[in-house]
Amino acid sequence: MIRSSRKTVANGLLIAALALLIPAAAGCQAGFDAPTLEFHPAAAGAHAEHNGITISNVFVLGAPGGHPVPAGESASLFLSLYNGGTGDDTLLSVSSPDAASSVQVTGGTVSLPVSSLVNLMGPQPSIVLSGLTKPLASGSAIPVTLDFQHAGSVTLDVPVQPQEYYYSTFSPPPAAPGVTATPTATGTATP
Repeated sequence: MIRSSRKTVANGLLIAALALLIPAAAGCQAGFDAPTLEFHPAAAGAHAEHNGITISNVFVLGAPGGHPVPAGESASLFLSLYNGGTGDDTLLSVSSPDAASSVQVTGGTVSLPVSSLVNLMGPQPSIVLSGLTKPLASGSAIPVTLDFQHAGSVTLDVPVQPQEYYYSTFSPPPAAPGVTATPTATGTATP
């Protein structure tokens, strides 16, 4: 009977030691510089999985200060693509007929080798919506269609994010050659 009592006490001590060590081991990165305390932007963009292609964090960059991007101007589109399919694919084109008269992809197409990530997240835009057919207000969403060589077409409702906070370093598209901004009066001056 003494042997089983010692065994029970040893088991109890082992369980108590594990109960104390598990929280300590789990919190080994806790502290003021823990990775979980670092800023991680929310993935506010649209996401989809389509025939082996993962499309993530798709958004249109709006204007700063909550102002809309005016009709007739251009806006940047950002996204990430991952080809989890069984063969290489290509993003052939992007369109948004409800929001832009045309969409340009830098280089014309985007190659998507199998098992690879293609990050078109900037800060310089690789995809530009030109000739906006209506003002794009931050917080709104527009339909954007991505056309892939093998995966086919997929349409997403893409949010317009203001050029603020995390997105403040992202660039709007360059102005078209020969286009100059025309200042407009917003109030009257008193002499």
